[in-house]
Amino acid sequence: MELNLFDYKLPENLIAQSPLIKRDTARLLILDKKSGEIKHDIFYNIVDYVNCGDVIVINESKVINARIFGRKEKTGAKIECFILEKKKNNNFIVLLRPSKKLKVSNRVFLNSDESVYFEVIDKLEEGKAIINFNVFSAEVLEKYGQVPLPPYIKNRDFDNSFYQTVYAKKEGSTAAPTAGLHFTKELIKKLKDKGVFFAKVNLEIGPDTFKPITEEDIKEHKIHTEKYSLTEDSVKKILNAKNLGGKVIAVGTTTTRVLETIMSLYGKLKSSKGRTDLYIYPGYEFKIVDMLVTNFHIPRSTLIVMVSAFAGRENILQAYENAIENNYRFFSFGDCMFIK
Repeated sequence: MELNLFDYKLPENLIAQSPLIKRDTARLLILDKKSGEIKHDIFYNIVDYVNCGDVIVINESKVINARIFGRKEKTGAKIECFILEKKKNNNFIVLLRPSKKLKVSNRVFLNSDESVYFEVIDKLEEGKAIINFNVFSAEVLEKYGQVPLPPYIKNRDFDNSFYQTVYAKKEGSTAAPTAGLHFTKELIKKLKDKGVFFAKVNLEIGPDTFKPITEEDIKEHKIHTEKYSLTEDSVKKILNAKNLGGKVIAVGTTTTRVLETIMSLYGKLKSSKGRTDLYIYPGYEFKIVDMLVTNFHIPRSTLIVMVSAFAGRENILQAYENAIENNYRFFSFGDCMFIK
């Protein structure tokens, strides 16, 4: 399956650089995956496209201040540290730039009096390393860390809260589950008042989510792994909706990945936690997700491949072309798509 089948040309001016002040006023493209029919609306009207008894499943992961800058002990060389994953005992797997300037036992100071620093514990491949902070890591991230934005967002002139969902709870992600950025507390209340259930998953999103596929045959691509969890309470809510004849509506590709991972592993939905390397591309048979709320994705990415598997490649590319013609805003702070 050739990579160029998942490519499209996007005018640079359609890449959203700032969030909307009113989250739920984003435009909404509704795609019928069976007929290919397209409609246009506003996100707050999504309440009109779901029914009593449906369940909306969200990813409650919260973005951490994962990007930290410091200076190397003795030489004073500038070092960038990007946190990838928390380990035990205040240790983290990180990406260091420039990695070659640092060796095991080197220290990087984060403040002028050199009282706060991290030490390189081990060097890994591809610029990665294991580090240890000398003080409680939560304090370090709060004071010295920056919210990591995707590389295509050049503007930082907005409050960091706009890069969090209103229901973000469990810290661990280095990128936001962007389909959820459109929800407001008021909209969630309207949906609940209509009889729609809400259930939560947790998937810690890493920076590799933005990496394009480089292999010419997409099946040769090796996808990144991410930590996930699903509680028994959420399982009960989802299964209750299914038993009532409701639809399972996943908010984002991350939520989809968790639900489909568990179904693929166990043949049923159950409380679970672990790591997923599930790579969904056309030909995959979806086992539990009926509808999908999703943003517009980067060309040649695993994300556009996943939504193509869900709705059909031709339907997706037609919808993207339609969105471009209608000046939709793309990517993390962009407009939204509802595939039903």
